[in-house]
Amino acid sequence: MPTALVTGAAGFIGSYVAQALLDEGWRVVGLDCMSDYYDVSLKEAREARLVGSDQYRSVHDMVETPGLLMSLFEEERPDVVIHLAAQAGVRYSIENPRAYLESNIVGTFELLEAARAHPPRHMLLASTSSAYGANETMPYRETDKADHQMSFYAATKKSTESMAHSYAHLFNLPITMFRFFTVYGPWGRPDMAPSKFTKAILEDRPIDVYNFGDMKRDFTYVVDLVHAIRLLMDVVPIRPEDGVVPEGDSLSPVAPFRVVNIGNSDPVQLTDFIDAIEEATGKKFVRNLLPMQPGDVPATWADAGLLTALTGYTPRTGVKDGVSALVEWYRDYYAV
Repeated sequence: MPTALVTGAAGFIGSYVAQALLDEGWRVVGLDCMSDYYDVSLKEAREARLVGSDQYRSVHDMVETPGLLMSLFEEERPDVVIHLAAQAGVRYSIENPRAYLESNIVGTFELLEAARAHPPRHMLLASTSSAYGANETMPYRETDKADHQMSFYAATKKSTESMAHSYAHLFNLPITMFRFFTVYGPWGRPDMAPSKFTKAILEDRPIDVYNFGDMKRDFTYVVDLVHAIRLLMDVVPIRPEDGVVPEGDSLSPVAPFRVVNIGNSDPVQLTDFIDAIEEATGKKFVRNLLPMQPGDVPATWADAGLLTALTGYTPRTGVKDGVSALVEWYRDYYAV
């Protein structure tokens, strides 16, 4: 039975990934520090769905704890690692940048050192569409330069890409970095706009809409995202012997390393997303139109062509269906 190490396993995406692997018959080691960045009871509820399986091992600790990952790798010898643990949130990185330094950069260093000592078959590490930063040419392609990050959160995630590439090159570690585009759905993070908006409308409270509503996001339904991750697990990067990389591929010419976008390739106006919540709830928002927030970007749009070329799959859940599922879950979970 293969073993997967999933970091951030009680998180929004991590809990879905862990469940998908358990359903397939994998043994899963789930690491999560149960941070109080948002409601811990939600994380506990996600984890409760996993611990019922005798193939799931739960570990509560921080990825940056010195030697923790080294011990886990030595004990478990995971076949695949899916690294989702991170301090998330663009705006919070302005208030508390050290949390991002420690969790995202130091935590990734601890992971890479453990993998160096006990190499898995494939490591898949989460990055972000925020890595594209000030790029204005859209859709974003993995081969585009990404040198001008707009937040410290994005800077730490881009740093982890560079760190991972160096380890892939030096120690022949197969690594895939995936860049997420606004992920939403049932069990979602309460600090993100989809859940915040849903909570507000069901409580008859107004919402803050930044950049006066003139924002576009490549909203990606969580089930689509997890399916893409699962498919990418089997697409192990191989260092090209001649250093020649196929056109459009982000494969490194000097390492078994690749960056892949996971997005819907269909940017949605923020106001249209809000309209979908209104339709799903049968209620209307009061909208406070505000200027752009520091560190934010007006639009994201993924070119998912490489994902499709590698796996044959393109995320396809539309916003109306995804929002409907989110609202249904929210009503049930919070007994609204």
